Amino acid sequence: MSRTRKILIALAAVVGALVLGLVIAGVVAHDPRPTGESGPEADALARDIMASVKTDAWEATGAVAWGFGGRQEHLWDRDRMLARVTWEDHIAWVDLDTKAGIAHTHGAPVEGEAGQALVEQAYAHWANDSFWLNPFAKFFDPGTRRSVVQTDAGPALLISYGDVGVTPGDAYLWTRGADGRPTQWEMWVSIIPIGGLSATWDGWTPTATGALISTRHTLFGLLPLELTDVRAATTLAELEPGPDPFAALVKGR
Repeated sequence: MSRTRKILIALAAVVGALVLGLVIAGVVAHDPRPTGESGPEADALARDIMASVKTDAWEATGAVAWGFGGRQEHLWDRDRMLARVTWEDHIAWVDLDTKAGIAHTHGAPVEGEAGQALVEQAYAHWANDSFWLNPFAKFFDPGTRRSVVQTDAGPALLISYGDVGVTPGDAYLWTRGADGRPTQWEMWVSIIPIGGLSATWDGWTPTATGALISTRHTLFGLLPLELTDVRAATTLAELEPGPDPFAALVKGR
């Protein structure tokens, strides 16, 4: 047997062992999705959490901008439900109600199927990144179920999403701190095969409108995720003075 073949076999064995180790670790780490009691107590707990992060002020926020993990930049006109998403060499303007939009790459328009693919990618970025920005305002959305789960740290709120959103069927278990604000969630989501992995919620920062945004997260106890340059205002004109950044999109609306 040649030396090269021996090296390849050894590498394959190492990779196989690593894969097996990851599978075993995943099985060990997996927590089954908990069940809880829905009803008035769960609804009251949800409203307490919403109050702790000032969702009333969020409802008065007409426009918001933020960066997500150093990968995407967002401008969201909440009054008109329009989004501008910038990532890599692309920028797209999306009507969030119809999911129609326009896209540019390197500053030039992208038409046809390629342009539509970029618009769809921008919408997916917005859906994920805006959920990390403020999931609390969605606690009472249609198709959402609230349950109280008794944990060692006290009552926790399980939010389950039915046939709604980009990833229906996902669920999040929220744990609160002494001030009533969330400190972490545990996730049961379709894109992660291991249930019960957690992310911290801290770095709470008030916006100009008074809403509180968690800007720092640690995923799975290892990976940092930051929301940067969070800005908010009651209107888009206050946030972005000057020409309407969505003029080309609303022209044919």
